[in-house]
Amino acid sequence: MIREPPPFFHRGPSPLARLTFFALLAIATMIADHRFGALEAVRLSLSVLVAPLQGLAAAPGAALARVADYFASQDRLLRDNEALQAKLLEYSAAAQQAKLLAAEQQQFLAMTPPRSRFGAEGVIAEVLTYGRNPFVRKLVLDKGLTHGIKAGMPVIDAEGVVGQVTAVGTFTSEVTLLTEKDQSVPVMLVRNGLRAIAVGSGKGGSIDVPFMPVSADIQNGDLFVTSGIDGTYPAGLVVARVAAVEKNAAYVFARITALPAAGVDHHRFVRILTSPRPALPAPPASRPEERRAPARGRRQP
Repeated sequence: MIREPPPFFHRGPSPLARLTFFALLAIATMIADHRFGALEAVRLSLSVLVAPLQGLAAAPGAALARVADYFASQDRLLRDNEALQAKLLEYSAAAQQAKLLAAEQQQFLAMTPPRSRFGAEGVIAEVLTYGRNPFVRKLVLDKGLTHGIKAGMPVIDAEGVVGQVTAVGTFTSEVTLLTEKDQSVPVMLVRNGLRAIAVGSGKGGSIDVPFMPVSADIQNGDLFVTSGIDGTYPAGLVVARVAAVEKNAAYVFARITALPAAGVDHHRFVRILTSPRPALPAPPASRPEERRAPARGRRQP
């Protein structure tokens, strides 16, 4: 292999001359491109050739960004889902509370004296709990002697008779429900005025109407109201509606079962009637002229 020896003398422009030449050439090219756009076509051609390389170089970063966005989106969706579930539960509880308040308001309005068809004087009481005796269904109310409550006062709700106050404490009172055994109420059939006695059956929340002849005109759906002859319940309180009538010619009395009209287990507030009988109107006072009239007509001796 033959090697040529390096030239003894190196000829050509000096490095400073070459630097000056290329610097002037670059300045002239920039001026020409800026003023006349001479390199626009070259730039477009180079961008077409470099575009795939730029995409390939940016692919790993874009892939990492998409993966990070995916996991961030999943985490954000989970947080949003949890927040929406919490809001849904909150709104559901608020809706249920609003429905309860609306129902209680309607019940209050139905039991207020201007709208109630019952006695004008009464006390609104809240049901605290059921009685402690598991064999007798009673209600414990938050009104007692300090509120003027006495034993024997009737208790109603917006629909009708609930029961009767049977025990009174200082701050609470106990109400025996109308459906309990040995609780009797004189009633009258609205349709034909037939009088009877409604007695609690003590089971199934129903009311029996005993000692009714088989020939009595009673039908399913008839409404019983208080007759007012006992002096405890005012007349016209809704008591129960006939649910079943069994008549057998072999027996003297019919078997009649009724269901209470009042929601004895449904409402939170009830009304205690403190004045079961309406007060009689006071006689009009006579005028002074009328009281002195007989004196004018009397003869003088």
